[in-house]
Amino acid sequence: MGIMFVVLCGFSFYLGGIFCSEKNGFVTEEVVKSVESSKKSVSTPVQVKSVLFAQCSADLQDYTPCTDPHRWMKYGRHRLTFMERHCPAAFDRKECLVPPPDGYKEPIRWPKSKNECWYRNVPYDWINKQKSNQHWLRKEGEKFYFPGGGTMFPNGVSAYVDLMQNLIPGMKDGTVRTAIDTGCGVASWGGDLLDRGILTVSLAPRDNHEAQVQFALERGIPAILGIISTQRLPFPSNSFDMAHCSRCLIPWTEFGGIYLLEVHRILRPGGFWVLSGPPVNYENRWRGWNTTVGEQKSDYEKLQELLTSMCFKLYNKKDDIAVWQKSSDNNCYKKLDTPDNYPPKCDDGTEADSGWYTPLRPCVVVPDPKIKKLSLKSIAKWPERLNVAPERISDVRGGSDGAFKHDDSKWKSRVKHYKKLLPALGTNKIRNVMDMNTVYGGFAAALVNDPLWVMNVVSSYAPNTLPVVYDRGLIGTFQDWCEAFSTYPRTYDLLHVDGLFTTESHRCEMKHVLLEMDRILRPNGYAIIRESSYFVDAIATIAKGMKWGCHKEATEYDIETEKVLICQKKLWYSKQSS
Repeated sequence: MGIMFVVLCGFSFYLGGIFCSEKNGFVTEEVVKSVESSKKSVSTPVQVKSVLFAQCSADLQDYTPCTDPHRWMKYGRHRLTFMERHCPAAFDRKECLVPPPDGYKEPIRWPKSKNECWYRNVPYDWINKQKSNQHWLRKEGEKFYFPGGGTMFPNGVSAYVDLMQNLIPGMKDGTVRTAIDTGCGVASWGGDLLDRGILTVSLAPRDNHEAQVQFALERGIPAILGIISTQRLPFPSNSFDMAHCSRCLIPWTEFGGIYLLEVHRILRPGGFWVLSGPPVNYENRWRGWNTTVGEQKSDYEKLQELLTSMCFKLYNKKDDIAVWQKSSDNNCYKKLDTPDNYPPKCDDGTEADSGWYTPLRPCVVVPDPKIKKLSLKSIAKWPERLNVAPERISDVRGGSDGAFKHDDSKWKSRVKHYKKLLPALGTNKIRNVMDMNTVYGGFAAALVNDPLWVMNVVSSYAPNTLPVVYDRGLIGTFQDWCEAFSTYPRTYDLLHVDGLFTTESHRCEMKHVLLEMDRILRPNGYAIIRESSYFVDAIATIAKGMKWGCHKEATEYDIETEKVLICQKKLWYSKQSS
């Protein structure tokens, strides 16, 4: 029996060897075929048929696919969830070109645009009539003018910011560089801060009448559509140096303070939260707020208690403005370990930087104690911080000081070449710029001395490099380019793309990305599309169907496998309005 067992084992081993060797040979052969096929397809540029896209109807001139008021009734009213992003399904996408309003003109150039814009470009007078006593804007002839008024700054926004600077000296010396304005109105606060070296993301929801974000971008001031409701804002943690709310009517102490917890998450340690309006200065203001002094006193005490519980301290206060500072000392957060303490510390399973369709949670995101140079007092002041490799680059796969310096050098060379290909870049013809798939913000850094600002976009599917962008003193947001961006049509002068189609073509259909680019690009605006030779001709074909004029150029090193498309969107009007 023993001999028989040995013989059978040997025989089965022999047969198994034959089978396995044949199986492996088959697999290897298939892999080789697949690789050879892949190589062949890469060497042959992708081909697409020429298509002329139809015009959308005239009533879609302000179409914002993911924040469309026509679809709001489908969603809940609780906590204004209907104003959050709700993108249409793939079969419901509009494959047409969004028309400009009748009488649209090329936008007024910066810096003049900060104070005036063409009425026909944003033809909405509702906000002018409703806020006429507060001097947000006024209509005269063919233009809107922006005198810099606001609910809480009747003496003008400059006087308001002057008072704020007296309360926060760091606003004057480069300590405070990035800010977010929640409930921004027409973004006069963010516009004034630009002159003071502070870059602000102005945030407001899509609405039926006011078009606040559209006014902001028409003026040349950074802004995006957004609301703090049930989802996190599309920013990483510990990013902004300052957050501001001027009578924005956000119920900060309701729902367990969840909105304030989100402000805490995105604010850098040592950063400032500025509130003007109710319940600040309730002793003198309560009569104008349709409430009682007792109710306002209670609201202020609740707010102060909530802020203290999440490691804020009252930093300064005068008249209608109160300033709190987020703690830079992580020891403060140890008290959150106490059982039944509210709000609790977020558990380790919560990704602090996740900001794309991530539900708000009623807990405190504690800054990583391993990052020593995260706080406002530790990070370099502006403009030095632009060129210093942030400590958080080590959290990025492949990130290092060397990779940062290489990226910076690369983009300086590329932007120099771009300016030869597109002479308008660096002039006042281009103000609102988007880098659609940045890594470390190198493109924006190379343009920092030009009269423009850059919205740095990091793909929600790419490595998370957005904290590095903010640590440099630049601004940006997360985005999935298989969906629409959170902005109105005609809001950017230049869109920059670096290999986006190569990276995302397996997920996003090329024409949908290009149609979205057409939607958000201003008439006569430009696109710089840097792509592999495999995609570049197909992109040019689709762009022609969108009434773009494109020409193909060599890269700065004249690499055959990569090309640059310089495109310009033409100004045209809807047939229905002509």
